Amino acid sequence: MNRLVVTLLICISFVSCKNDKKSSDTDGYSGATKMNESLIYPEETNFKTLRQVTYGGDNAEAYWSFDDKQLVFQSNSAKWGVNCDQMFLMNADETLSDSIAPPMVSTGKGRTTCSYFLPDNKHIIYASTHLGGDECPEVPVKENGKYIWPIYDTYDIFVSDLEGNIVKQLTFEDGYDAEPTVSPKGDKIVFTSTRSGDLELYTMNLDGSDVKQITNELGYDGGAFFSPDGSKLIFRASRPKTEKEQKEYKDLLARGLVEPSDMELFICDADGSNMRQLTELGKANWSPFFHPSGEKILFSSNFESEIGFPFNLYMIDIDGKNLKRVTHGNTFEAFPVFSNDGKYLVFSSNRNNGGTRDTNLFIAEWQD
Repeated sequence: MNRLVVTLLICISFVSCKNDKKSSDTDGYSGATKMNESLIYPEETNFKTLRQVTYGGDNAEAYWSFDDKQLVFQSNSAKWGVNCDQMFLMNADETLSDSIAPPMVSTGKGRTTCSYFLPDNKHIIYASTHLGGDECPEVPVKENGKYIWPIYDTYDIFVSDLEGNIVKQLTFEDGYDAEPTVSPKGDKIVFTSTRSGDLELYTMNLDGSDVKQITNELGYDGGAFFSPDGSKLIFRASRPKTEKEQKEYKDLLARGLVEPSDMELFICDADGSNMRQLTELGKANWSPFFHPSGEKILFSSNFESEIGFPFNLYMIDIDGKNLKRVTHGNTFEAFPVFSNDGKYLVFSSNRNNGGTRDTNLFIAEWQD
């Protein structure tokens, strides 16, 4: 699922909405933050330092190489010559400008989502629609006044080298195959697929073999990540309960759409056993990622908001206790991903965007 679409839709929804930050820190039209000398809000005690690494456009879902030296991320920056999400590569200690494009490691065709490094640090996996056509697939905005996500049935998962050459196709089933991430153990990939008729989680080996279904309950299961030791999975899911909710979900899915407004976090063993719901916060709880200890989860949520935003980062123990707010922005903070050594956190944010709707990447030096 192209989670950058979420960023764009959320940003659009911020127009003309009020927020509680001082007027000197925010833009009254978009709700986005103006340029500030300090990137860290006073309450953000887990950030020892914070560095902005992209400037302009919509940049999201950055993932570390296994040696923590590089990041791969998706962007649709027009200044980089793209108008549809493609994958780009950068060094972890680099700061990108909005005028000089970093190396593109996807085909430049169709739409891509969810890139992730393989253990050799020389290849990435990502999902792409390019086999279904060179053009950027259409993005729906609203359905009966509600925000929706497209589930493109042309998404498949590919392996590419760092020069952008596809070396292997991993999925061949009809329908949506996307959202792949790799176990820190370097042996398994988890991804979301509609091959069963619903959006379920699956695992496979790095070469695409030994595919196993992990979830089997009605609803959208996606955005899954392995724990640091590879033994567990954390993911977000919708769970329509009533007949009306189930019918609406099935009707939308039949048209290649889902509504992301009601999602909670679930955790299970890597083989799907010991499944349990982690959060019961209401609204949209998503983009979870394990803390380096394996005992906590960082995630994005709007559960404290009254009008759908802001989204902020939160942390919770894997037993559902000790919920803590990590960021204190007024628009959008999401996609937290720890470096493999546990020292840094990369995430996407609308902070410090000069009153625009740009979403940029930030790297925090983490402290517990």
